[in-house]
Amino acid sequence: MTTATDLRTGTFVTAGGISTHYHDAGNGDPVVLLHGSGPGVSAWANWQHTIPALAQTARVLALDLVGYGDTQRPDSVRYSLRTWTDHVWDFLDAVGLDRISVVGNSLGGRLALQMAEDNSARLNRMVLMGSPGVGMTITEGLTALRAYEPSAENMRALLTSYFAVDTSIITDELVRIRYEASAAPGAHEAYRLMFFDPRHAGSDLGITAEQVRAVAVPTLLVHGREDKVVPAEVSWTMVNLLPNADLHIFARCGHWTQIERAAEFNALVGQFLTRSAG
Repeated sequence: MTTATDLRTGTFVTAGGISTHYHDAGNGDPVVLLHGSGPGVSAWANWQHTIPALAQTARVLALDLVGYGDTQRPDSVRYSLRTWTDHVWDFLDAVGLDRISVVGNSLGGRLALQMAEDNSARLNRMVLMGSPGVGMTITEGLTALRAYEPSAENMRALLTSYFAVDTSIITDELVRIRYEASAAPGAHEAYRLMFFDPRHAGSDLGITAEQVRAVAVPTLLVHGREDKVVPAEVSWTMVNLLPNADLHIFARCGHWTQIERAAEFNALVGQFLTRSAG
């Protein structure tokens, strides 16, 4: 039996030669949660409210992508959309999952779209939450994320200024978790490599309208109306391109719908993931 402590701590598997940290809870059809790219991000920081809720009806797995959280940061890795997507595929193979649903937050949503382009037969359903897509531009919020330098004060300022409308959700514990992860050995160095070193391609996340129109996977787009990192207009554009997509906009909500509106987000996503194909 998995306890709350075990769930938060997680476990490891070797995926594509990379020691990969992940959380695994519940039973049923598998759902994989993919976190975003902000400083100090990890699967648990992103999905701590989502994992227990969805695990009531599904098997929920949430991994730390290469370069993030407690997953290994190999010196030889070249960070890119392709690298992160391949890491997810390698993870699925390592844990023996052939067909899944996927929920992607921000960068994780872009990875989900790439997975749908790579091999849509392995995806049942897809949720894109605050995800970049067609029409995405560099925002003030995204610039602030990339400019972050590790300190508890800087992390609190970043989270309260750019992630949530209701800043009461930015608790001391959330700040501590994100700050400590951002300042872990090698974490900030890897973060700088991803987005500023020309040998890496962490910022090359563009997608064309033609690519999006070819994605037939049933999709739910979720966005906060006041998102300062990825504007909600991106999801309005995407829902008009994806052939089988619904869109839900949360009012008075920023980039973290899964935290700021946790109960409603979990109910919405849970219903979508269990909806019959007919």
